[in-house]
Amino acid sequence: GDIHIHDLDFYTLTTTCCQIDIVKLFQDGFCTGHGFLREPQDIRSYAALACIAVQSNQNDQHGGQSIPNFDYGMAPGVAKTYVKMYRANLAKGLELLMGRENAGEYAEALIEQIRQEEGETPLVGRGNRYRELEAAVLEREYPAELVQRLQDFAEREAYKETDKACFQAMEALIHNLNTMHSRAGAQIPFSSLNYGTDTSPEARMVIRNLLLATESGLGNGETPIFPIQIFKVKEGLNYNPGDPNYDLFKLSLRVSAKRLFPNFSFLDAPFNAQYYKPGQYNSEVAYMGCRTRVAANHYDPSREVTCGRGNLSFTSINL
Repeated sequence: GDIHIHDLDFYTLTTTCCQIDIVKLFQDGFCTGHGFLREPQDIRSYAALACIAVQSNQNDQHGGQSIPNFDYGMAPGVAKTYVKMYRANLAKGLELLMGRENAGEYAEALIEQIRQEEGETPLVGRGNRYRELEAAVLEREYPAELVQRLQDFAEREAYKETDKACFQAMEALIHNLNTMHSRAGAQIPFSSLNYGTDTSPEARMVIRNLLLATESGLGNGETPIFPIQIFKVKEGLNYNPGDPNYDLFKLSLRVSAKRLFPNFSFLDAPFNAQYYKPGQYNSEVAYMGCRTRVAANHYDPSREVTCGRGNLSFTSINL
């Protein structure tokens, strides 16, 4: 009785917890064993497939399923959604301001032309070379002042619609993870999400809307049991005033005070800082299941990473 091995009846059958790298998983799609899923093309699909990945893994394991890089993984979905929203609003503007027929086809062809020739696409919430390239094409037919109004309209409306779609996706993710069955229906997936260090506009939109959806609660305002959320705290990224994600850290404190989540992972703590490499999410220690972590690798120190790791079982010491 000096130690207690948790879930001993599963010990020889399956592993316990796992860190799912959704960035790698979503590239080119994945298979759950029952059907192949294409690479998602919209933030709502990204959120839905994240739930499916967690549920599918949960049905094969008895521990917690964690996504260690949720903000990095969802950001491409925001970027893809923004391009679609921008294209739709560019078409609206072309029809309303310029009176152009077949505006939808023209807008789609214009964006695709610039992507193929210059490798640029519309980007969320920041000026970019795409706008200059697009303006150069449009100004061959329309006055510069009108083109500026058109682009301002398309950017403003696309941002608003993408932000709304992102909130709905995060809200759906929380509702799904509190209703999906696992383990033959015995409970919902034991899920954890780690985030907070991706400072791109797309990732910031994901983090903000996930926190706001968590703060809103479930259908009757209940605090969600899952997913467990872990905000990764790092000086230079989100801990001090002036850090790019400091506003999101403050929001996370407000939400945690009300909803108990997120918890916080301090990447500057010595036992986490030893693995950290700037700009590499795979070096950021993340937590899973019952707040367990796996980072060290005594067999191969060059592979002291977070993603794809897990534990076989865990043991409590009775004092």
